[in-house]
Amino acid sequence: MDEENKEEIKKEEPAPTEDKPAEGSKPATTTLISQADLAAERLEKANERQAELLRQQEDLEARKALGGGSEAGQAPVEPKEETSKEYRERVEKEMSEGKHND
Repeated sequence: MDEENKEEIKKEEPAPTEDKPAEGSKPATTTLISQADLAAERLEKANERQAELLRQQEDLEARKALGGGSEAGQAPVEPKEETSKEYRERVEKEMSEGKHND
């Protein structure tokens, strides 16, 4: 009877599938390795993209730094000419504050 039970047990074991490989076989390890390889490829692509974005950002910051600080080509700011009325008001205000002792 032991032989019959062994045969029945063997018949009842499910056949190996892709999701559940038979014990002792290597597809599970291969699947893990292939998943790790795919993850590594995704990380490499993401790192390359991040490096490209960083280069673009550095380029933009360099252009901004070089483009905004130059006074070349700009018209000099001319001081506003004070009218006699504005001058009188300014002097009166300064005298009331004690800035002129004349």
